[in-house]
Amino acid sequence: MFPLHRPDLSIQVDGAIGERSIFHETFGYYAHGVDDTTATLPSGWKDRLVPIRNPNTGGATGWCVEVHDLAASKLVAGREKDLDFVTILLSKDMIRLETMGERIGALPLAPERLMILNERLRRLKAA
Repeated sequence: MFPLHRPDLSIQVDGAIGERSIFHETFGYYAHGVDDTTATLPSGWKDRLVPIRNPNTGGATGWCVEVHDLAASKLVAGREKDLDFVTILLSKDMIRLETMGERIGALPLAPERLMILNERLRRLKAA
């Protein structure tokens, strides 16, 4: 959970509703407090945030990272759980390869690293 206008509050998110908090013990789930240095995201990601607001949000609006931006970030992280996540997105047709190529190209990384990420995506798609 990223407090967009107050990233300094991310540590308080961890304390209030993070892993092993009273909230976690009570409800069985938790949120990680993060800031804009936690994940590597494609340029322009903030312009593509997706608003979530419905009766379940109690009048609040949650802003979610757009799925292609999230998948690109997961490819950068490269942990097994991240790659599994991207594989599921691919298998459920929730992301498009063309858009993923654009988002990977917009990551603030060296060109050789971008080539590795594109190859990682191709391997996941083939699997």
